[in-house]
Amino acid sequence: MNNINKLYKLHNSNQPYIIYKSNNGFKLYSDFSKKIILKSKIDVENFLNFKSNKKRTKKTDLFIGFFGYELLNNLIDIKLPKQNSLNFYKGIFYKPESVISINNLNYSNSYKKLNKNFKININKKTYTKIFDRFKKRIRAGDTYQIKICTKYKSKSKVDPLDFFSRLSEFNLAPEAFMIRDKDFSIVSCSPENLINKKGEQISTKPIAGTVKKIDKMNKSKALKYFKKNIKENKEHNMIVDMERNDLSKICVPLSVKVSKEKIIEEYRDLFHYVSLIKGKIKKSVNNLQIIKAMMPGGSVIGCPKINTLKLLNNQEKENRNIYTGSFGYIKFNGDMRFNIIIRSILNFKNISEVAVASGVVIDSNANREFNENYIKAKALIDLY
Repeated sequence: MNNINKLYKLHNSNQPYIIYKSNNGFKLYSDFSKKIILKSKIDVENFLNFKSNKKRTKKTDLFIGFFGYELLNNLIDIKLPKQNSLNFYKGIFYKPESVISINNLNYSNSYKKLNKNFKININKKTYTKIFDRFKKRIRAGDTYQIKICTKYKSKSKVDPLDFFSRLSEFNLAPEAFMIRDKDFSIVSCSPENLINKKGEQISTKPIAGTVKKIDKMNKSKALKYFKKNIKENKEHNMIVDMERNDLSKICVPLSVKVSKEKIIEEYRDLFHYVSLIKGKIKKSVNNLQIIKAMMPGGSVIGCPKINTLKLLNNQEKENRNIYTGSFGYIKFNGDMRFNIIIRSILNFKNISEVAVASGVVIDSNANREFNENYIKAKALIDLY
C-alpha cells in the first residue's frame, strides 16, 4: 500500500492521525501508542520532564500535539477568569509508531453544502469600545501593544482532510497542520514558527504586520508599504525586541541575533512582515524552561507579555481554546519544533470555530484593525 492510500484508509477508519507540513510535502503521524491529555500545569511539567536520549534517532522517537492557550497561561502562573467555553481539551500529545512522507494530498470530498452562516462574537461597535479602552491603557503605559481577539462560529460537521487538502492547495503555509481524532478536528494554515530547536541552536520567526493583497500589489510594493508605515514598523519592532528578550532568558549571553530582519512572506490573500531570530541554548536549560520562556508566543499577545496577557484575559469573555496556543513536536533527543496556532478551524461538538486577532498600538485605527481580522478569517471561512 502506498503512502497516500494509507492516509485515505486512515481517514475512512476511526483512527486518529496528524498531518504536519514538512520541507518536501507533509509528514503523516499515526498508530499512536500513547495519548497524553494535559489538564493542568503539573501535567505539563511532568510531561516535559522526560529525559532526552541523544543516542536514539528513530523518526518515531517523539511526542506530537498541542498546548492550548489557557494551559500556557497557567504554566507561567497566569490564571484566566471564568469565561464561556466549549470545554475543549487544554492540551494533547501523541506518541506515533508510524511516520511516513506524503508529497501531495490530492483529496476531495463532494460534501453537502455546509453552513456558512458564521456569527462573530464581537461586532464592530463592541470591538471599537474594547479598542478605545485598550488605547487608554496604552497611553497610560500599562501596555505598548495588545491583540484583540474575535471569533467566528458556525454549526457544522466538517471533513478535515477535505478542508486541509483545499487549504494546502490554495493557501499552503510553512506551519500548516491538521489533527483528526474521534471527537474533534483541527485544520490550520499557521504561517508562524515559534520554536525551531536543533541541538544547541534555536530560532523563532515573529510575524507582525499584515496587508491585504490587492491588484498590482507584489512583494516589493508590500515591503515599501511596511517600511513607510509607522504603525506597522512600531508593532514589528516591539515584537522582535520582546522575542529577542524571550530567547535571551534561555540562550548563551550575546548569542541572540536577528538573522533576517523585516522581510516579506506572501500568501493567497495577504502579505506578512517577518523577521528571524536565532540563538544558542545554554547547556543547563531543559524542555520546560524553553516552553515557559517562549510560550504563549508574543507576536499574538502584545508587549510587554505578562502585563498584556493579564489585560487581555480580563477583557475576553470566551476561552481561546487552541487559538494562540502552540502545535508541534518534541523529539526524545531534545530537538523541537512548535508553531503558533493561528489561521485555524477547531471543530468540536459539531461547532466550527475560527479565531483571529490584530495588534493595537498608539497609532492604530479601530476600523482598519477590525477589517484586518476579517481578512485573516476569510481564507478559512471560504472553505465552507
